[in-house]
Amino acid sequence: MDFDIPKEAEAIRDQVRDLVQNELIPAENKIEETGKVSSDVIDKMKAMGLFGLTIPEQYGGLGLDCLTTALVIEQLGWAHSVYRSLVTNNIGLGSQSIIKSGTDEQKNYYLPKMASGEIVSAFSLSEPHAGSDTSALRTTAVLDGDDYVLNGVKHFVTNGSTADVITVMAVTNPDKTVRDRVSTFIVEKGTPGFRVNKIQETMGPRGYAPAELTFSDCRIPVKNRVGPEGLGLKLALKVLAHGRVMLAAAACGLSQRLLSESVKYAKMREQFGKPISSFQGIQFMLADMETKLYASRLLAYNTAWLVDKERCTRREAGIAKLFASESLGFIADSAVQIFGGMGYMKELPIERMYREARFYRIVEGTSEIQRMVIAKELLDSFS
Repeated sequence: MDFDIPKEAEAIRDQVRDLVQNELIPAENKIEETGKVSSDVIDKMKAMGLFGLTIPEQYGGLGLDCLTTALVIEQLGWAHSVYRSLVTNNIGLGSQSIIKSGTDEQKNYYLPKMASGEIVSAFSLSEPHAGSDTSALRTTAVLDGDDYVLNGVKHFVTNGSTADVITVMAVTNPDKTVRDRVSTFIVEKGTPGFRVNKIQETMGPRGYAPAELTFSDCRIPVKNRVGPEGLGLKLALKVLAHGRVMLAAAACGLSQRLLSESVKYAKMREQFGKPISSFQGIQFMLADMETKLYASRLLAYNTAWLVDKERCTRREAGIAKLFASESLGFIADSAVQIFGGMGYMKELPIERMYREARFYRIVEGTSEIQRMVIAKELLDSFS
């Protein structure tokens, strides 16, 4: 097995690392104060091509493979999570369905705008009555002439309040099996019958802007359906596998930031006349944090490599996301413990990162869903 990272991938990673350290992290506090990312910072992200990392070059993107993209997302994971959120929605759930199953017209119109950052996208699956249980989806899309008429409510839509384009999953064939009843649609901001119902406040960092969306007799042209009717869930599962690898990579980035901050603090903070890094209790905590991060990073990189080789199944993606997100939770908790009272104060970023870390075990499939997927494929492999 060759564990060397290609030189080209390292060069892109290092460029993004410089941006993160010199531009994104210094602007974190401003996001917490205002709830918004400054336009200057977004422009710098656009100039580097971050909004089009995985979008093919023919549509104005960088066309990076999964491993290189994971390296970039890991670096973004160091900074405020809203930066990663803006990027991963455009390069993942927002665009991948169009890349994989969109028409030429859809690709030529939407992908260049996503790649440049001209438009921000979002993905809408969860509903008040349907989260992990996709069979309970109630949003419907009924064909009426040259349009589909959408009715329903979506919530927990990251970037839902600011996105220009929403990829919406809706039931088109209610009498068919779960896997054949849902279709995918592109809905643009400003479409009659579509509105942001409310912004949903979270325990996480500011600027995330998840929203509840409503569709009331919202007419969507047939040409805005992505892929064949009834294949929406199958398409979503393909896209989610890529997204889970990106979440694993981002978790590694945030874990590394927490570990680095913890090491620096432990060497600086003195108790009983010496640095707390000299105490075995602190050393063991740091050792466990480093071990979990090391394993998480290997899983994330290897799974990204498998995606590029078209050998990644839902099982591998689930393992990477599950382990990296749960390891992040352990590392974040340990960091707060090492910082003690200061780790609990908003004065330092540890408190915010602790809240961010909790999100990773829920988004794009809870830990319980990952375990279900892993167990099913494991059991099926022995049949």
